[in-house]
Amino acid sequence: MKSDPSTPSAWPYPHWIAHRGAGRLAPENTLAAFRLGAQHGYRMAECDAKLSADGVLFLLHDDTLERTTNGQGLGGALPWAALSQLDAGGWHSRAYAGEPPATLEAVARHCLANGHHLNIEIKPSPGQAHATGEAVGREATRLWAGAAGAPPLLSSFEPEALAGARASAPQLPRGLLLETLCDGWLDTALGLGCVAVICDHEHWTAEAMARTRQAGLRTLAYTVNEPADVARLEAWGIDGIITDRVDLFAPD
Repeated sequence: MKSDPSTPSAWPYPHWIAHRGAGRLAPENTLAAFRLGAQHGYRMAECDAKLSADGVLFLLHDDTLERTTNGQGLGGALPWAALSQLDAGGWHSRAYAGEPPATLEAVARHCLANGHHLNIEIKPSPGQAHATGEAVGREATRLWAGAAGAPPLLSSFEPEALAGARASAPQLPRGLLLETLCDGWLDTALGLGCVAVICDHEHWTAEAMARTRQAGLRTLAYTVNEPADVARLEAWGIDGIITDRVDLFAPD
């Protein structure tokens, strides 16, 4: 029988999660980063997904292209044919010059072929939250149809994006991302049918984690790069740690 990701006692995901593929060791959100994270033993990674102008889900963290590619302007304003021609690796180092952007499908197929897990952060362009959430839900349902193991964990800072994902794929587990434990955070997560709360590690407290667990939700933290922070979170019973330091922390 498959485990139900919504049941706390049956949480199916690894404890350690590689941020954007391999943290800072490779160009984020590229297949090269996912391969490197896997080489360091990570069996789960996080990525950022947004819609191209013609409806292709591709990986990009920022709204704009300048920081992580040789393109310019809003990433979501270009069709995939144009995005696919960009250099998404040269900004990082010469070793990765020419590395192309990745589609969500390409990363999903990499994870499925290797038996790895994926946390897909829904990262919509401005005004596209619900549509992007719906698209991620539909695409994840298609890509993981019939696959063994746990489905991807969908997350977002934007409640409207999570609402879109729930509308198109209510069966997929969702996590609410938080920069701080703002007023009503737990009620928001519960109202969206989330299975987890994923907060900046600096703002988790032992009390907040206990409240989250009492509500039946799991707790994850980002982006945890220092051993002292890991020790603090572990002492409080954190369920998942998202890190850039795939070279420092050996996953379970």
